[in-house]
Amino acid sequence: MKQYDYIIVGGGSAGSVLANRLSANPENKVLVLEAGYPDFKLDFRIHMPAALTYPLAGKTYNWWYESEPEPYMNNRRIYQPRGKVLGGSSSVNGMIYIRGNALDYEKWAQEDGLENWSYSHCLPYFKRFECHTSGADEYQGAVGPLYLTTPENDNPLFGAFFDAVQQAGYPLTKDVNGYQQEGFGKFDRNTFQGRRWNAARAYIHPVKKRRNLTVKCKALTTRILFEGKRAVGVEYTRGKKTFKAYAGEIISCGGAINSPQLLQLSGIGNGEELSSLGIDVVQNLPGVGENLQDHLELYVQYACKKPVSMYPALKWYNQPLIGLKWLLAGKGEAATNHFEAGGFIRGNENVKYPNLQYHFLPIAIRYDGSAPNTGHGYQVHVGPMNTDIRGHVKIKSSDPAQYPSILFNYLSTEQERREWVEAIRKTREIMTQPAFDEFRGEELAPGKQAQTDEEILDFVANEGESAYHPSCTCAMGTHDMAVTDSQLRVHGVEGLRVVDASVMPYVTNGNIYAPVMMIAEKAADIILGNTPLAPENLPFYKHEQ
Repeated sequence: MKQYDYIIVGGGSAGSVLANRLSANPENKVLVLEAGYPDFKLDFRIHMPAALTYPLAGKTYNWWYESEPEPYMNNRRIYQPRGKVLGGSSSVNGMIYIRGNALDYEKWAQEDGLENWSYSHCLPYFKRFECHTSGADEYQGAVGPLYLTTPENDNPLFGAFFDAVQQAGYPLTKDVNGYQQEGFGKFDRNTFQGRRWNAARAYIHPVKKRRNLTVKCKALTTRILFEGKRAVGVEYTRGKKTFKAYAGEIISCGGAINSPQLLQLSGIGNGEELSSLGIDVVQNLPGVGENLQDHLELYVQYACKKPVSMYPALKWYNQPLIGLKWLLAGKGEAATNHFEAGGFIRGNENVKYPNLQYHFLPIAIRYDGSAPNTGHGYQVHVGPMNTDIRGHVKIKSSDPAQYPSILFNYLSTEQERREWVEAIRKTREIMTQPAFDEFRGEELAPGKQAQTDEEILDFVANEGESAYHPSCTCAMGTHDMAVTDSQLRVHGVEGLRVVDASVMPYVTNGNIYAPVMMIAEKAADIILGNTPLAPENLPFYKHEQ
């Protein structure tokens, strides 16, 4: 019987971090089980930043989840891609690096038992893994394994955007991940020399020859094995064969959908619901799979009167040269993720910190790669961040291959609907400033048909998409619906932790890749019993109300 010290379920963002950190001690035997393929080095779909629509819209590296019909979104099923590949969603995401607002972590720390998750406690862990290629200041990391590149913003549409937000009364900020998130600026991205720098490239590939580290791909973990209340191993399949592996500690890093699914399949969750599916209950934890949070977003798109957008890059006859330039030099249109600029604002005066996020692109295009018209255009993505919608992830049977029921409940609350109306009105205010006069053509979306509050909400219900930030389904805390404690241990059992976006008590203000990496770095010290990094009490911006 093969015995390990640690079994990591999921070789995604968090799993990659733990694979590296836990195996750094040659005495620790570490097994990583990843359900997807390796992140093949020669597959441009993963490593070319501009090719991100391929893994997002394809099924090779993607779990390809969909929600149940969303009752407040005209019963639409909302697509939810998740990375099924080494590196996880860091191999398929938009490569946008946003830590979240400092006040997000202050909010976490206000929860009973989570005092050590404040901004000052989390900041040194962000800095530990960051490597800003253009240099770092006191808020940034300089020597970590995750390369971060600041874009040039050399398209004239970026200049117009930055001028327009100032004309609308909003500030520029030097770094949305530094002292002040509120405002607009360049968005760092996890790329290096024109290529995606996913978690596997940063953490697993440099150490994959360690004799005490075993990484198995195409290995689907089907359940956690228990002896009483102690997790002792896992069962997994590769092809048509089933295997078992044992360890002193099991760590689920599957993300906000796969982790609660695995716990439920293993007998941890709502006892009544599990029993009804014929699953033996190990621990009645009703919060498993509940508290699902995400960000809804949509595109506000305009035609461009001048031929300055990136629309020509969509033409098939231009793409061979673009691809060759990227392959040989790591430069050109293919070396950008397009999400080079954006920002955060308060949609009303009652919120303490920004509740709307923007991404600006010098092209009008959807995540699936389709364009709304044949011609030059530009767009912003916008959506509320401080969402109060709550959904769930629930297994529908004891079959690990059957996808769970996912319901987000988008637009189900008065706050969410109010903030969406504010979001569209604020966005139009920005995009109709004089700075855009020479470029602005027809508003392609939402368009003239969406003017009243009701018409705007109809547009959101018909066109809104997930921002792909599922989280909080195994939330930390001590309350009745908490699943994990501040040390990321699953309540009521031994030898089992969860380390991924599911442990967030509240979704952060922005994209969630960076917070997941921070959680994993912090978890590594917790698991190994290391002295935690000393808190850094740097000041951060607070809006005066």
